[in-house]
Amino acid sequence: MIKYIKKVIKSFIRLEFDKLRRSSSQEMENILFQNGKLWAALLPKDFPVPLQNTEFKVFSQWGDDGIIQYLINYLSIENKTFVEFGVEDYLESNTRFLLMNNNWSGLILDGSKSNIDKIKRSTIYWKYDLIAKHAFVTTENINELIKDEGIEGEIGLLHIDIDGNDYWIWKALEVVDPIIMIVEYNSIYGSKRAITIPYSEDFYRFKAHYSGLYAGASLKAMCKLAEKKDYNFIGCNSAGNNAYFVKKGYSKDLKILDPETGYIESRFRESRDANGHLNYKRAGDRIEVIKDLLIYNTDTNQMEKI
Repeated sequence: MIKYIKKVIKSFIRLEFDKLRRSSSQEMENILFQNGKLWAALLPKDFPVPLQNTEFKVFSQWGDDGIIQYLINYLSIENKTFVEFGVEDYLESNTRFLLMNNNWSGLILDGSKSNIDKIKRSTIYWKYDLIAKHAFVTTENINELIKDEGIEGEIGLLHIDIDGNDYWIWKALEVVDPIIMIVEYNSIYGSKRAITIPYSEDFYRFKAHYSGLYAGASLKAMCKLAEKKDYNFIGCNSAGNNAYFVKKGYSKDLKILDPETGYIESRFRESRDANGHLNYKRAGDRIEVIKDLLIYNTDTNQMEKI
C-alpha cells in the first residue's frame, strides 16, 4: 500500500512539474515575443542602414530577427512565404519571429524526425500557417521537397543553414526565387578564396572532421554564386555566420558590398577535440586544425589543401 501511495505521489509531482515547465516556457516565449514587437517597431523603415545596426534577438541564435524585420519592412515583398532548412526543433530559428509577428506562411525542414514531431505537437503548429517536413536535404531532392508543398516561383525569404552542403544546395535550387536569401558561411575560410567542402550527400561535419570546423563554404564562394543567380550581397550579421543577399531589382538603396568589404569573422568557439569535448579554439587557431584537409575551389573547379 505504501509503495502504491509513493508511486501515485511521484506520478502527481511529475505531472505538476511538467505543467509548470510548460507554463514557464510559454510565459517566457510570450515575454520574448512582446519585447520583439517593441524592438521591431523601433526599426527604420524608409532608409538604408548597415545590417548590424538593425539586429535584435527574439528566437534567432544571433541578431538575425532584427535584420529580417528591417528587410521585410524596407523592401517591397508581396508573397509573404518563407522556407528554412535545418531548423532542429524550431525553438531557436531565424523565421519563427517572422511567422509569429508578421503572420507569414512557411515551410521548414529538418533531418531529424523527432524534431519535426516535436514541432507538430507544439501550439505554434496550429496557430500559424506552417508546414514542418522531415527530410535530409540533398541536391537531388531539394526542388521536389519544396514543390511538393505547393511552393514555387517568387517567395519572400529562404534561409539555408545545414552546416555542410549549403553552397551546393543553393546552387541546385531552382523551384523558388526568393527576394531575400540568407545563407550560412564559414568565416574561418577567410574572405579571399572561393572555396567549399566537396559535395557529399550524407555529409555530417563531425564525421568529416572531429573538430566540426570543416563545413560549409567561404563568403566569397557564396557571393560568386549569388552573382550568377542575380543577387546582390548586402552584408552579414555581426556574429559572422550568416550572409544576406537581395534579388537584383529589389534592393532599392541598400549598399551593395563585395565579399572582402562585407566579410565578418566569427568569434564563437565551438570546435571540438578528438574526444568530442569543446576545446575553445580562437579565431586564427581554428584554420590550423583543418589546414591539411582538401577543399573544393569553385573558381578553378579543383580540389586543393585548405
